[in-house]
Amino acid sequence: MIWQGVDPVEFIRAFPERIYHVHIKDAIQTLNGKSGILSSHLNFGDARRGWDFRSPGRGGVNFEEIIRALNVVNYTGPLSIEWEDSGMEREFGAAEACAFTKRLDFSPSNVAFDAAFDEN
Repeated sequence: MIWQGVDPVEFIRAFPERIYHVHIKDAIQTLNGKSGILSSHLNFGDARRGWDFRSPGRGGVNFEEIIRALNVVNYTGPLSIEWEDSGMEREFGAAEACAFTKRLDFSPSNVAFDAAFDEN
C-alpha cells in the first residue's frame, strides 16, 4: 500500500470488517526527481526505481501505528511476514524479520489509562 500512496492505518479504519489476514511487508520510496512510482519495468534493487521492498523495519512503514489500529478494530488474526529485500541476504533477513514481528505484536490495554490512577 505504501508505494501506491495508500495509508494502511486509514485502510484499517475504513475496512476493519474485511481484514482477515495481515502481511508484514515493508517498502521505501526513493523518489528523487528522476525516479517515479511506476518503475515496475526496472528490476527490484535497481537504484533508478522510485520504490523498493525492504526487510520489515527497514523501510518507510510505520508498523507501530498499524498494530495500534489493528488493536482498535480488534483484529486477532495472523501477522504473516512477506519478506522481500534484494539488498539483504535472505536467511539473515528472514530471522531479523521474524524477531522484528514478534517484538512488534503487542496486545491492546484492557484498562483505561486514567483507571490506573484511580484511588477507588
